[in-house]
Amino acid sequence: MSKRLFQRQTFVIQVINNQHATWQGTVTWVDKDETKEFRSALELIRLLDSAIDSQNEKKEEKLSDATEM
Repeated sequence: MSKRLFQRQTFVIQVINNQHATWQGTVTWVDKDETKEFRSALELIRLLDSAIDSQNEKKEEKLSDATEM
């Protein structure tokens, strides 16, 4: 079993509106200074998940490059 190292990420979520029983707003990834809009809570979760996955993939690539040397 591979051990995954997770790095903490900071997000600022601003809910601007609540329509059709879900949220709309913006999410800012503080570490990268990126802001994206979301139209539903599900879209918000997907944005957070993809940001964390991309960050962890980069970290795993660095670790594998270091161990290959």
